[in-house]
Amino acid sequence: MAENKPKLLVVEDDEGLQAQLKWAYDDYEVVIAGNRDQALALLRSEEPAVVTLDLGLPPDPDGTTEGFAVLDAIMEMKPDTKVVVASGHGARESALQAIERGAYDFYQKPVDIEQLGMIVDRAHRLHAIEAENRRLADKVGEEKTVLGSMITAAPEMAKVARTIERVAPTNVSVMLLGASGTGKELLAKGLHEASDRKHGAFVAINCAAIPENLLESELFGHEKGAFTGAVKTTEGKIELANGGTLFLDEVGDIPLPLQVKLLRFLQERLIERIGGRKPIAVDTRIVCATHQNLEAMIAEGSFREDLFYRLAEIVVKIPSLTERPGDAVLLAKHFLAKFAAEMNPQVKGFAPDALAAIDSWTWPGNVRELENRIKRAVIMADGKLVGADDLDMDTDEDGGELALNLKQAREEADRRMIRKALARTQGNISNSAKILGISRPTLYDLLKQYDLQA
Repeated sequence: MAENKPKLLVVEDDEGLQAQLKWAYDDYEVVIAGNRDQALALLRSEEPAVVTLDLGLPPDPDGTTEGFAVLDAIMEMKPDTKVVVASGHGARESALQAIERGAYDFYQKPVDIEQLGMIVDRAHRLHAIEAENRRLADKVGEEKTVLGSMITAAPEMAKVARTIERVAPTNVSVMLLGASGTGKELLAKGLHEASDRKHGAFVAINCAAIPENLLESELFGHEKGAFTGAVKTTEGKIELANGGTLFLDEVGDIPLPLQVKLLRFLQERLIERIGGRKPIAVDTRIVCATHQNLEAMIAEGSFREDLFYRLAEIVVKIPSLTERPGDAVLLAKHFLAKFAAEMNPQVKGFAPDALAAIDSWTWPGNVRELENRIKRAVIMADGKLVGADDLDMDTDEDGGELALNLKQAREEADRRMIRKALARTQGNISNSAKILGISRPTLYDLLKQYDLQA
């Protein structure tokens, strides 16, 4: 039956070739578009896994501008789509440009139906494998502790943890990019503990918190008498981390003259203390972090490009708390248990309005803000349950980006709410169903439909 066949969108303005392709691919449910508007409308309504795209489309049938415009739009709207581009216009140049812009493969006209069919078949199989991998990564589970101490149930953070665990045994420099409060130092410690350097020291320094005139001494150390007040020889942070890991937080705040000295260390693994004349060999791994846009700083000349590439051999992007559905509640419960034991043992949990407030807050300060608010709430709570008033915040809703279509928007909303409910109830199906206002069988059906089983 047609509904069981995989969908193939053919974007082609030649009516004869349209008919030939539709007849040739009877293993697929083929839908045809002759121009950009039709192609994008069918992309939204049919959500095909694979698209064959003729670059020569009206109003530029003898060129490629309209075809590339369709390709760009597809990659923006549904980037997992496998687009097979066909053109008779400047084949080699068009092929390279199409692949750079996200096309899966390229085929030059005149079309060989059998060979193009093999490419389409391979594209469908790859799309299915990638979709299955995403479903597996998106499964909801119980609260997990990753990298030793980071609490999460979000696949977004599990992916970050897997990346860090993979690079930890190497000696490459790692740059952690993320907003303030997302847990960059915690991840740096996790990387250190997962590495062969775990028996060495983990030394952290916040480059933004130390005055420029003192930062060089903090990093590289100084000899006795090097400057007024230098009453003894002092090792710097780089030297103290010998055999271990040095975490440079807010690396974008290092002044340019000091960037040159740091670059020399990264290149030669030698340092000189202030006032010293003898190079010292140091085996220290550098992990750095920043919330700044270093590429913009490079463009304006405030950060060295060669230093950036030395520090950013591996770049790991840390999602914000709002990009980790369900984690806010899990972390809030963890912090409540911790602070209640220390400060207010009568507090045992959260009232429903507090959980709703935590769910809806946008958390501009991320995990650090959450931790501080929970600490305050535990101190201020009068009874056994922390209420929304104790958290001192108003609820807010995040509109998010425009979905591909209404069906996708509904599915995303369903997934998000189900993950939040399961996180709030620690995986209890009955209580999650009550929170969502549905029956247990309905929730089980939704879990199966979205492949969110634990």
